[in-house]
Order: sequence, then C-alpha cells, then structure tokens
Amino acid sequence: MTFFKPWIAAAVLVLAGAAHAQTAPLYQSLGEKAGIAALASDFVDRMKANPRIGKMFDNIKPAYLKEQISDQFCELSGGPCKYDGETMKNSHAGLGIDKAQFNLVVEILQNAMDARGIPFTAQNQLLAKLAPMHREIITVE
Repeated sequence: MTFFKPWIAAAVLVLAGAAHAQTAPLYQSLGEKAGIAALASDFVDRMKANPRIGKMFDNIKPAYLKEQISDQFCELSGGPCKYDGETMKNSHAGLGIDKAQFNLVVEILQNAMDARGIPFTAQNQLLAKLAPMHREIITVE
C-alpha cells in the first residue's frame, strides 16, 4: 500500500494545479497583481481625463479608486486578491449613469488594456466577467 501513497499525493497535486489553472490564466494574462494595478491606474487616469465622464470622479480619491478597481479585477481574474469595496449598485447610486456612459467606460477600459498589450482573448474574458454589472451601474434609461 505504501507504493500508492506517493502516487495519490502526486495526483492530488496535479488535480489541485489543474483546478487553479482554470482560473489563473486570466490573472496571468493581465500581468498578475502588478499588471492589474498598472491597468487599474491607467484606466482611472483615462476616465478622469475624459471630458464626458471625468467630472464624475472629482470627489473620489484616485489612489482609492485605483486600489478598489485593482482588487476587483484581480479577484475576478482568479488572482489572490479580495475585493471588499461597496457593491456596484451602492457605489454608482445617484450618479445617473446611462447606457452611453457605461459603454464609454467599457471603451476606455479596452483602450487601457490595448495600451498595456493585454491579449484580445484576455480582454474579452475580463469584459465578460464585468458585463453583468451593467444592471447595477446603469440607472438612467
């Protein structure tokens, strides 16, 4: 029986690695924690600089927003981070965000990902994870 114990341990490690590999590739494609932090920083800077939506961020500390977005992207991509910020509904309540503004933010995020050289497939994977949030963010028809 001792012959099988190392084999079982090896199989468990392989299976655990395979389970992690299912979530980790997006995290890795985004550049892991450092790459995601850089993406979040670029994304926030681009949103603040945009004449159509920039004013929405006047009362938010950029460093705080960058950290929150970084944690959120990291967690959504299968990384080790934990997003513990407000719900999307609470953080966007009262902002009067319409579909056009939401789509603009998506475009800004895509531009930031392009600028960081994030592969198109990884961009689509992240956007697919973020897309359901539109129900909580868009408050104006």
